[in-house]
Amino acid sequence: MGMAHPRGRGEAPAEEPIPVVLAGARGHGRWHLDNIRRLAAEGTVRLAGVCELRPLTRKELGDGLGAPEQSGDLAGLVARTGARIAVICTPIHTHADLALAAAERGAHLLLEKPPTPSYAEFARMSEGLRGYGTACQIGFQSHGSHALPAIRNLVADGRIGAIRGIGAAGAWVRDEDYYARAPWAGRRALDGRDVVDGVLTNPLAHAVATALHLAGADRAEDVAGIELELYRANAIESDDTSCVRIRTSRGTTVAAAVTLCAEEPGEPYVVVHGDRGRITFWYKLDRVRVERDGAPPETTDHARTDLLDNLVSHLRDGTELLAPPDRTGAFMRVVEAVRTAPAPVPLPADAWRTEPGAGVTSRAANRRVVTGIDRLVTAGAERLALYSELRAPWAARPAEVPHP
Repeated sequence: MGMAHPRGRGEAPAEEPIPVVLAGARGHGRWHLDNIRRLAAEGTVRLAGVCELRPLTRKELGDGLGAPEQSGDLAGLVARTGARIAVICTPIHTHADLALAAAERGAHLLLEKPPTPSYAEFARMSEGLRGYGTACQIGFQSHGSHALPAIRNLVADGRIGAIRGIGAAGAWVRDEDYYARAPWAGRRALDGRDVVDGVLTNPLAHAVATALHLAGADRAEDVAGIELELYRANAIESDDTSCVRIRTSRGTTVAAAVTLCAEEPGEPYVVVHGDRGRITFWYKLDRVRVERDGAPPETTDHARTDLLDNLVSHLRDGTELLAPPDRTGAFMRVVEAVRTAPAPVPLPADAWRTEPGAGVTSRAANRRVVTGIDRLVTAGAERLALYSELRAPWAARPAEVPHP
């Protein structure tokens, strides 16, 4: 959201830790708690408050964070603690209201992805944050990878020739009890509110957003068309095995094939296809492999800038944000397409099997495995193709989603 100088409660001296509150400290929020602990040890931030309906125990809080105030009321917590940053890692459908409540009381934001479950909510939130002068970072951690500018430079230098398209592949596993961890998990809606907790929009959202980022097509206006295929093997409302193909306003094709029902889980990646080579980016590992015609492959590992650290730098010296809301607008077009699409197609019983869980959530739980899905995910990213075009026996190609 291109802001020149964000509003705050006075700019803190560089040596003074910035007070932070964390909303949602369990589940994935534990990662944020540990990250705040790391930055607190460096003197960058201090944890002023934790917003949870049930306060953290001393054991859950751990060492190195002092005794932050705990409350179930984020707005009141921000006001009382004078927090300048709120990290929000709560259920998807609560993001917009909590973000605006924290912003109204002077806090800047690190907001987990997806930012909201609908484009209308995204627009409402973005407009409100602009009005408050709030700096907001969306939690696409891959956007902090130093591999991204390195890849862009390789493409600009013509190292792999003209770009044919960008593919993304994600083959993960989630046990059946992954969907029982919270009332909103695996839901399209809850109590009349959109949730849209599907594989494209939440667990493997990074694959979609990173591919759009590398295409230089991450703003809402960069999307010219979207094709979707949504399926599910699990007994849930949302999709767990899906693909999307996006046509950008520049004419670039971006395609992603993803699943939470993999035969053998692997590292998700984005691949940039050129007419004289390819660049593969394993975004969780910050690893890049360049393959060019007539040359041996080159593999490099890259550093990463933490998004909360980047937000602190933005508040202190105006460093550009790595993942502001307007740079996630194209991803939100995909979220909206998933939200408004027909319900995911349940896969026939002969398309999947049950195996012992992988221990992601509980070693006692089973998981559902879609036969042949690993090959289809790889082929989708390689050929920029939908599952139906790859002749998956259970796939029927739907019509293109109308452009909003």
